[in-house]
Parts: sequence; structure tokens; C-alpha cells
Amino acid sequence: MRQDELPAAAAAPHPLRPRRDAEAVTVFGAGYVGLVTGACLAELGHDVVVMDTDAARVAALARAELPFHEPGLPELIRTHAASGRLRFTESAEAAVAHGRVQFIAVGTPAGEDGSADLRHVLAVARAIGERMTREVLVVDKSTVPVGTAERVREVIGAALARRGRADLPFAVASNPEFLKEGTAVADFMQPDRVVAGADAPPALALLHRLYEPLLREAGAHWMPMSVRAAEFTKYASNVMLAARISLMNDFALLGAELGVDMDEVRAGMGSDLRIGPHMLHAGCGYGGSCLPKDLRALRRSAAEAGLTLPMLEAIEGVNERQKSLLAQWVAEAFDGHLAGRRIALWGLAFKPGTDDLREAPSDTVIQSLVAAGAEVVAHDPLAMPAARQRYAGLPGVRFAADPFGAVAGADALVIVTEWPQFRAVDWHKVRRCMAGDWVFDGRGVCEPVALAALGLHVRAVGRATVYAAAVAPAPQPGAEMAK
Repeated sequence: MRQDELPAAAAAPHPLRPRRDAEAVTVFGAGYVGLVTGACLAELGHDVVVMDTDAARVAALARAELPFHEPGLPELIRTHAASGRLRFTESAEAAVAHGRVQFIAVGTPAGEDGSADLRHVLAVARAIGERMTREVLVVDKSTVPVGTAERVREVIGAALARRGRADLPFAVASNPEFLKEGTAVADFMQPDRVVAGADAPPALALLHRLYEPLLREAGAHWMPMSVRAAEFTKYASNVMLAARISLMNDFALLGAELGVDMDEVRAGMGSDLRIGPHMLHAGCGYGGSCLPKDLRALRRSAAEAGLTLPMLEAIEGVNERQKSLLAQWVAEAFDGHLAGRRIALWGLAFKPGTDDLREAPSDTVIQSLVAAGAEVVAHDPLAMPAARQRYAGLPGVRFAADPFGAVAGADALVIVTEWPQFRAVDWHKVRRCMAGDWVFDGRGVCEPVALAALGLHVRAVGRATVYAAAVAPAPQPGAEMAK
């Protein structure tokens, strides 16, 4: 499933001039959401301090060195560190003292039972309550279960009571993010909607002023609602996307048995205005930090409410099956005998434009192939450093500097991530480099008929046919392999 198929937001506008109504904003958490939020709010003209407890990360950010890849973000950080509108600190005292609006954008990792771990969120709430000296608006930016704002309010209130400052007013709001890795800056600066959940009109008015340039100039849809509705909107949106992906993957499995090309079906479905064309590509499963985690968290919330929601369980089950599909196809092609086989793998990140390996389908493929005795030679344009670290202790995994190095002498090629580089590759050279002739396409990267004409066997998700080589096999790889 192509996870970057939603239309990318337009390029971010030119930096805005300082605003007379600029707000002092604090962002707790210098992770993915926190950094994008902080840098983009500075771009909107606000005075932003980003706080993180990791001193090394704070020092690196002061040099505009990011802990992850995100196009456009280093430039924003450099620009607004120079303008003075963006600063970084590890001091909770300085952070709380700065912002009238205080965003909580720390991680909410999944617990063993699938629930969102709120320890970091509540720790920030406690820090705010222990240090605030004036009225503030606290905004949950992290993805959190329904009811979290109430817990944050209780923690802050308890901290104020212990200080004898229960008279200090504050409000808690929810402002979930809808950022796609690889296009997060553009997504923030050109959003289709801004969801703001608050139960007090002044809090909504303050959030509206914060985002006013996006509502006026970018045409974003302002969506005020209750706090609980905003919290639920984030989970419901991600689970709906996951459901579309898994349903299309089920359709693809059935279509293959019925002799149906899912590209044709997708075009027919997508033209229905009630359905729309987005997120309808079949593939080898979704990954990343959001969809899997949010689905499990919503399942946990349902269980705590005494409900069983079979559709949520089915979505996850289909996705796990789909992640295993490519390795299963490889095993079938070689009659289950993978010991000593060399398998090239293109794509490690869960989607193009990022170096993120979290929940990536590539991990399922690698683990399955190596367990069956195969050697995997992988290449990814961005995720190689992270992958070298992850698989340092796993024998049978090697890495190549380019796609051709990965396929050199390979018995088969597996495509797991739809990087543009793979679509534009010289397939004649790929064929000459390979020792075998199998290509397994999990993302609709290649054109099977054209590859079959080069002497390759192609099996692709969503295609009903296994495309057999139309010409005699190429000679064994020679000098071309070393290039």
C-alpha cells in the first residue's frame, strides 16, 4: 500500500513577517511532532521555545541538526533560530515561564496491552502545574486517548493545590496533528483542516488566533469541537485510513484468485464521489508510528469500555497477513528451499521520504527470509544508517550502496517501499546484474509486462497474473555485477 498517495500539501509559503499579535508558545517535546509544530509556529510569526529533557538533542538542535529526516525542517529551524523566534532549552522552569500557550507534544508509546503510555504527557502536566505563575492554555498535541485532557487538568490542578495556588486559572485543549512523514512541514503550513477541541470559548479563541494565518491565507477549515471529540477524531481518522488499506488488500487477494487487476478496480471505485481515489492502492501492508499504534490504542479503549469491535481486530489481522505475503511468495517460487539463496530487497523505510523503520513491512520480510536461510542484501535511499543499527546482530543481512549493488548476483528481488528512484531504475541493467529472474513487487513500482519482456518473472500485489519471462534467461552475471 502506498502510504504517500494522499495529495501532498502545497509548498509552504514564504516566511511571514513578525506579527503584532504574536503569542509566546512553549512546545514540550523535541520529537517529530514537537519540532514540526515549534518550527512552523515560529514560521507563522510566534515566539516559540521548544523544551526537551535530552541535553544532547537540545545542543544538536541549536546547530540545526535533527534526529530524523524531514524535508524542509532543518531550513525552518536555521531560519528562525537566527530570527530569534525559535529557541531550545532543557529547562522546565524556562519553558513554563515562557509560553502563554503550552503544547504537550511528547511521545505516547504503546504499552504491552496496546494502550497509549501517558507517563510523559502527565509528567509534563505535573511540571506545568508545579511551575506556572500566570494563566496558561495547555494544549495536547500528542495523540492521546479520549479523556486525556481531563487527566491533564486533574494533574495540573493537584500540583497547583499542593503549592497553595489553586486560584491560578488554566484551560486544557486538544489540537491533534495530521502530519505525514516526508511532507510534514507542508502539511502544517497548508492544512485542509485545523481541529481544535476545548470546552471554554476563550481557549478556542486563543487557538484560532494562533492559527489565523493558516485559516486566512491557506484556506484551512477551522473545526472547533469538544475536547473529547477532538481526541477521538485523531484516532478515528487514522483507523479509517488503516481500514481502507486493509480492505483493499483483502480485495487484492480475492482479485488475484478471480483474475481481476486491482488497478482497474481501484480506478472504478475511486471515481465514486462517496469513496474517492485516495488510499485505495493494494500493497504489502502499512507501517509507521501512527496507524498501527493508534489502532491498538483504540482497540484498548474499546476493551476498557467493555466493547468488542471486530472490525478493528480484522484491520490489524489483514495487515499482519499482508506484511508476510512477499516472503511467502519468495518461498513458493523456490519450493520452500531458501537456504543459500541471495534475495535483494529494495526499500526499508515504511514509506518514501523518511528514514523511519517503525512497524515497517520490510522487517517482517527480512526476518522471515533470514529465518528460512536466505541472505538478504538491502538498499534504501535514506534508512540505511537506522537499518544497519537495527540488524547489526542479525546474520544474513547485508546492505548495498545502490539498487544495483543489492541485485548483484541475487536470485530474486523484493520491492517493499515505493521510492521514486526504484520506478526510474534501468531495468535492463537490473536484469544483467541478477543471477535469478524473480521480481516480487509489493508496491506497484514496476510494469510487469515490460519486465517479462526482459526475461523476468514478476509477481505483484494487486495483479491477477504471475508474469512469466517472455525471453530466454539472461547470461550469468559477469562484469556488470561489479559496477
